[in-house]
Order: sequence, then structure tokens, then C-alpha cells
Amino acid sequence: MKSLWFFDDVNLFKVLCPHKFKTYKANHDFDAYKKKDYIYFEEDSANKVYLIERGKVKIGYYSEEGDEVVKAILTRGELFGETAILGESKREEFAQSIDNTTSICPIGVDTMHDLMRNNQTFSFKVYKVIGFKLKKLERRLQLLLFKDAKTRLIEFLDELCSDYGYDCEKTGDKVIHHPYTQKDIASLIGTSRPTLNILLNELKEEKVIQFTRKEIRIHKNIA
Repeated sequence: MKSLWFFDDVNLFKVLCPHKFKTYKANHDFDAYKKKDYIYFEEDSANKVYLIERGKVKIGYYSEEGDEVVKAILTRGELFGETAILGESKREEFAQSIDNTTSICPIGVDTMHDLMRNNQTFSFKVYKVIGFKLKKLERRLQLLLFKDAKTRLIEFLDELCSDYGYDCEKTGDKVIHHPYTQKDIASLIGTSRPTLNILLNELKEEKVIQFTRKEIRIHKNIA
């Protein structure tokens, strides 16, 4: 099953960063962010796209009631702010660092358009990424609207398994080593951290999973 929350095991940074193109390398720098620093806010001018060299970035917006809605949590090699390529003039979301050592590769929209015009393969990859992200967002919204919290968690674990899982040779279990905190996961499935803890422990008692801070093991008879 294709990943819906996160990209497959492909580091877009290796493909898209202007540092990989001799013409742009000399005039290109990285930006550093601490935890809780904003890369951009809602309503900011959309004149760049961004690649994550290191760290984690939360993408979201605030509802009319003032509640934070998390659309995605992105890690190394992932792209965000890409709707600027399609002509978006103002941001409809915010981007915030949630790691103390986040390093971002900003790319001006004009630079990105130049790269896309001059490299058909590059252009294809960019549009593929944008299309894939839109499908992921649509699927995520469907889950948030029509599924209960436990079902959302189970389907999310399935996605984590696709992205980060491998088979344990000794037991046949699916083992997932992932970079996300419980707070990250709770935000992504639209629930609170205490509720997530309850649901994880329910699945543990049902002998569906075992979990630690950075590892989840889905038992063979379930996986």
C-alpha cells in the first residue's frame, strides 16, 4: 500500500536541491531553525518552496474556532510550500520547525521554474510529488471526517509500516522504527495525546502491538 501521510523511501533533497545544479550552487544557502520557529505563517507571500535537509517541520492551519489542524509532519528529504509553483500567491497554511536542528533549503519560485524548464525529468518529479501530496491530504481528510479514532490509528500504523517497517526474521512480526513522537502521531490522526496513549495500550492488551518510544511491533497474526 502506498504511503498516504509520508513519502516513500525517496530523499527528494538529493534530486531537487539547487546545490545539485552547478549554475545555482554559488548563490544558494541553507536556513537554520530551532524548535517552534516558523518558516512561514498563513497569509505570508508564497514566493519559495522548501526542502528539508535536516530536522522536522509541521504543516497546519487554524480553524475558525482557533483550533490547530495538523496536515502533515515532514522529515529529511521532503518538500513543502510547493503550491507556490502552481501560482498560489499567499500561504493558506503555516510551516513550523518542531526540531532544534532543522535545516531548510529554500528555493525561489523563479529558480524552481527555471530548473523545471531546463530539465524534463526534474519537472516530472516535482509534479509527481505535488500530485502525490494532494492525494495523501484527500485521504487524510476522509479518515478524519468519517473514521473513529481507533480506526484512524490502525490505518495510520499500516502507513507507518509501509514507510518504515521491516519483517523480523525471528518472529515474523512487522517492526517499525519511525522518527515521530506520540504528540506528532496524535496530531496527525486528529486526537489528543492522552487518547492516543489509551488507544495504544488497548491495542497492546489485545496483543495487536508492542511499542516503545521509537519502535512499534505489529504481531505476525495481525500484520
